[in-house]
Amino acid sequence: MQKARTLLTLAGLALAATLPVHAQVKIGVIASSTGAIPFVGIPQKNAVALLPAKIGDLTVEYLVFDDASDPTQSVQLTKKLLGESKIDALIGPSGSGNAMGVLGFMAEAQTPMLAPVGTAAVVLPMDDKKRWVFKTHPNDDVISEGLVAAMAKRGVKSVAFIGRNDPYGENWYKTFAPMAEKAGIKIVANERYGPKDTTALAQALKMVAAKPDAMMVAGVGAAPAMPHAQIADAGYKGPIFQTHGAASGSFLQIGGKKVEGALMLGPLVVVPDEIPDSAPSKAVTLEMIKGYEKAFGAKPPIFAAGTYDAGLLLVRAIPIAAKKGKPGTQEFRTALRDALEETKDLKASQGPINMSPKDHSGYDLRGQVMITVKDGKFALAKD
Repeated sequence: MQKARTLLTLAGLALAATLPVHAQVKIGVIASSTGAIPFVGIPQKNAVALLPAKIGDLTVEYLVFDDASDPTQSVQLTKKLLGESKIDALIGPSGSGNAMGVLGFMAEAQTPMLAPVGTAAVVLPMDDKKRWVFKTHPNDDVISEGLVAAMAKRGVKSVAFIGRNDPYGENWYKTFAPMAEKAGIKIVANERYGPKDTTALAQALKMVAAKPDAMMVAGVGAAPAMPHAQIADAGYKGPIFQTHGAASGSFLQIGGKKVEGALMLGPLVVVPDEIPDSAPSKAVTLEMIKGYEKAFGAKPPIFAAGTYDAGLLLVRAIPIAAKKGKPGTQEFRTALRDALEETKDLKASQGPINMSPKDHSGYDLRGQVMITVKDGKFALAKD
């Protein structure tokens, strides 16, 4: 009888060893890997493969979903992850509009959201809802500060602006215009282009007619290549600046020779072979690039960095939160939010991160460099 019990116990242990380990921490991921913005969502989804399956003594499960770039699906998936899966945090969604649409649900559920999006509107102005959101790309004011400084250094006194007609473009104008004017740079034109527009020639002609010293285009991925090209087609010969949202392969592919010479402030990951040794996050950036190349046979686009840095933030915050609550509980989620907000001196792929109650992005200019398009590739810009 005792022998039978021993054999049964051993059999049970053997069976347990073959069963999957239940995750102690559940992280939802919503990435737009199909639909209108797969150039954003696919690298974000891919980067999940680089995130750790174990943080401290806790196992981590990543529940990855595709919202097909549809804000309605973003909301539905968010509700499912919160209600059925009881996630401890969310990475995503991909698009700025999608993220804006779900942050209220995340706040209501009191669950941290790490948003790898462009618009600072997900975290600014700070309020009771946005205190649950952490943006894993630099805020617009950081990039704008660098661009305005670059314009002033080049003697720019007037600029014409065109932004995509969405939260990203609108927030960029609100951020850039007062900073430019404070630096003595006059805004002589303010135009928009729609997400589905195939031409912006009318806007480009107005901008050229204003005779600015420089042009400023705000958009993400391939989208800003269209107005940039049409400004060039309209005969403009001066410098054309872009935001960091254009620092992607799709911008180069769509723009071709017409975006040659474009200027932008972008993360170190865009110019991996030219990262200066003085960059404090160089080792982390190169580690991310190496891991992505090994897994997917290609250099990571800027969008992958947002997911990767979200993972680094969680690696720092989860062990701290686990001291105050058990994963799956409100105590843990609240402690996780607090730990994320208290992040200091975290070296991430896009530069050091220092969060605060008022700054839920935390990046500064140390992770950014002036970039130009040279011979169809991104390269460090020469002063």
